[in-house]
Amino acid sequence: MPASVRAATAAPNLPGALLAGLSDFVAVRLGLHFPEARWRDLQRGVTAAAAEFGFADGETCARWLLGASPTREQVDVLASHLTVGETYFFREQDSLDALGDHVLPELLRSRRNGGQRLRIWSAGCCTGEEAYTLAILLDGLIPDPAAWNISILATDINPGFLRKAAEGVYGDWSFRGTPDWVRQRYFRKRQDGRLQLSAHIRARVTFSYLNLAADVYPALVNNSNAMDVILCRNVLMYFTADQARKTVARFRNCLVDGGWLVVSPAETSNSLFPGFSPVEFPGAFFYRKSDGIGRPIESGPEFIQTPPAAEAPDPWQPIAGTGAHQPGRPMSVACRQAEPHADDAVEPPGGAARRCANQGRLAEAFDWCAVAIAADKLDPAHYYLQASIEQELGRTDAAVRSLERALYLDSGFVLARFALGNLELSQGRRRQAERHFVHTLALLRGHADDELLPEAEGLTAGRLAEIVGAVLASLPREERSR
Repeated sequence: MPASVRAATAAPNLPGALLAGLSDFVAVRLGLHFPEARWRDLQRGVTAAAAEFGFADGETCARWLLGASPTREQVDVLASHLTVGETYFFREQDSLDALGDHVLPELLRSRRNGGQRLRIWSAGCCTGEEAYTLAILLDGLIPDPAAWNISILATDINPGFLRKAAEGVYGDWSFRGTPDWVRQRYFRKRQDGRLQLSAHIRARVTFSYLNLAADVYPALVNNSNAMDVILCRNVLMYFTADQARKTVARFRNCLVDGGWLVVSPAETSNSLFPGFSPVEFPGAFFYRKSDGIGRPIESGPEFIQTPPAAEAPDPWQPIAGTGAHQPGRPMSVACRQAEPHADDAVEPPGGAARRCANQGRLAEAFDWCAVAIAADKLDPAHYYLQASIEQELGRTDAAVRSLERALYLDSGFVLARFALGNLELSQGRRRQAERHFVHTLALLRGHADDELLPEAEGLTAGRLAEIVGAVLASLPREERSR
């Protein structure tokens, strides 16, 4: 047990009034829920954070937090000590069986003849075991990975967790309950006894900083849009009821039509998931994006095969009286033709491109972007948006060229520079990414902290600086340039 945790356990209780103030503080600033029954956990977290802030004890740290208006970055440090970094490979096997046996295979089948892309987000990824588990599952399901554009985004609020995740080195505790074949096939033993994950699996996951309670999503700037599957397991339980509802609503907007939200069994709820249809599998409940009255919204033709003329009955029809769906049976995909949107005719082409991209309608988004560029070839924002779409389509080189064109037109375009860093990071080129992030910080010094940045979807310069700092802190130290 770490010394800070032992100290927190042994230390006298903080005054009740102070703990009550702290409880209110973290509820407002982080959306985390610490009722009186969990004040011991709150005290333990604050005491653990005290050393990182340079304080000798938890009480001094607590009084500083309540009286000094800490920065968002400092609040994020506190949050990293208030949530449990406890995970392991192939955790909650029933949920993984549902994913590996039903959801993922059907998604892959539906897209094999076109639009061979899949986007998954591990939200609150901790030290990376869940995200890498997903990559391992897909490795066994896709015989031709080079033909697919697979994106696995993994985000967390703790830069230390992200740094460990990116390194891909784990001890025996991360494998408790994990099938032996996982170690044998995907890991090699190091001299220090720990296990190093295979490079080709590491390359399939992009780790990034994101605060679910404070940051904007869905957003192109953090790649959180147009997701097929979102896993947010053992995270919502820490939030206040209001913050949990807000997070679930944002997740729904991040998902494509018919997309899936996976939470832990302890987080299932009859009231927390409006706009989702519960789907029952053996030992697991998932939530599928619905039309708001319990009917799943199916994906458009860009992502699915046209069904045969005589379609079999849909096995996902609700079970009478339960609102749930038939367990564990192959999904029938009901295709609907993408109808033109009435607002496409009056919406500016750039806005239509962004909306289509957020919905996962990438072919339409790209076409609208081309219209916007043809109308104004000197607007760098159009090339930035084009790069975001190209990256989602797996056209990395084209995305780089579009971002470079945006920076040629506006050398101070902060979001384009930040996007180049993220693109390099997604390709595993961490040193190149670091250079772009450092350049981004230099550009941000020319902006006021509360200034809203162009194309940043509500992100301020100060918040982006904090995010870039957290991303830099999450890079593996031995791979960072000096």
